[in-house]
Amino acid sequence: MAIGFALLSISPLHEKTVYEKLTQISEIIEVHPLFGEFDILVKIQADDIDSIGCIVINKIRSIQGVMDSKTLIGTKSLSG
Repeated sequence: MAIGFALLSISPLHEKTVYEKLTQISEIIEVHPLFGEFDILVKIQADDIDSIGCIVINKIRSIQGVMDSKTLIGTKSLSG
């Protein structure tokens, strides 16, 4: 199981629509609106790192209003 996070920049006036569409993607387990450089943070759970990349490209970035994304992959290397 792999965990990833995507920081999303959303075009003005599309925030609510994008938020709602993100909540309908089964691999996205958390969606958080933000203030600051990015507009939304999502937590993605998938089988592996490649699957996270496919989800970001095919399911998240294809949503109208998503202008940019920065994807981070989680690790358990510090837990023991």
